Amino acid sequence: MKFLNLFLLAIPASIFLQLSGYSPVLLFVAAGLSIIPLAGYMGKATEEIALYVGPRVGGLLNATFGNAAELIITIFALKAGLYEVVKASITGSIIGNLLLVLGLSMLLGGFKFKIQKFNRATAGVHTSMLLMAVTGLIIPAVFLQTHTNPAAEPFSLGVAGVLMLVYVLSLVFSLHTHKDVYRPSLEHAETPNWSKLKAFTVLLVATLFVVLESEFLVAGIEPVVKTLGISELFIGVIVIPIIGNAAEHSTSVIMALKNKMDISLEIAIGSSTQIALFVAPLLVFLGYFMGQPLDLIFTTYELVVIIMATVITAMISMDGRSNWLEGAQLLSAYAIMAIAFLFV
Repeated sequence: MKFLNLFLLAIPASIFLQLSGYSPVLLFVAAGLSIIPLAGYMGKATEEIALYVGPRVGGLLNATFGNAAELIITIFALKAGLYEVVKASITGSIIGNLLLVLGLSMLLGGFKFKIQKFNRATAGVHTSMLLMAVTGLIIPAVFLQTHTNPAAEPFSLGVAGVLMLVYVLSLVFSLHTHKDVYRPSLEHAETPNWSKLKAFTVLLVATLFVVLESEFLVAGIEPVVKTLGISELFIGVIVIPIIGNAAEHSTSVIMALKNKMDISLEIAIGSSTQIALFVAPLLVFLGYFMGQPLDLIFTTYELVVIIMATVITAMISMDGRSNWLEGAQLLSAYAIMAIAFLFV
């Protein structure tokens, strides 16, 4: 993560660009680069706090704040009425974690270790929960697209409520009733590297700067679309998820290079599940209270890529073994989808 600290220099650059009004495009780039290490510090601080409060509360903190940076970005996008960007970021986070993150982890880990093994039972629980979560996004979208004049807002709110309930149940399952089965790879003794004061201070400061930079980032989306000719859909699917999750992505790769594929799978699949069961429903509810109603109607192409990414990941994780070729296959699938979104 240390090399990501270089991007912290983008913070004063973004503030200067914002105050001077020099270039909205450069402001977008600087804000995006600055969020990458800030998100990493938010994650690191949350992990340190989790070690002080115990495994159950700590697991709840990690589960709740796992995608905090991206959630903050999408809240500002929702506030600005950029619904397409918000829904595209949900799609992008799911396929990015499943194909880009897991693919890169398997590829680089596979170069170092010929065959990498992981717990099939744990992977099975992850993938089954992921399939359920994705179903919760697909069914409403299909229903709302195939029925004339559907009540999109109340329907989306109802589905969001069910998804949030399932998320709460999954936390009870993983942190209480079946914690030894669900996350065995994470059940090991650790000692904090930071003091409580440092952890809370870093979390607070990093969060405040992420809020600031997210506002800069969202403000630069429309100028980037006009200047570079790329769509809001591409920014939402590809750019924002990479910015918000880059630090977590690097952790997954590092774990794979240490031959800890169980943790890599936990990061990739667990993050996608959290997006579908927690972040997406939360955005629906926030949109309702903000007067910016957000529905769960995804485009046909978004639905297809979500389904394909989920199926591919489920098939690859069935045997409890991975190699570099499987990683290359996942990355290839992601590249094909990214190219398609670029030309939409």
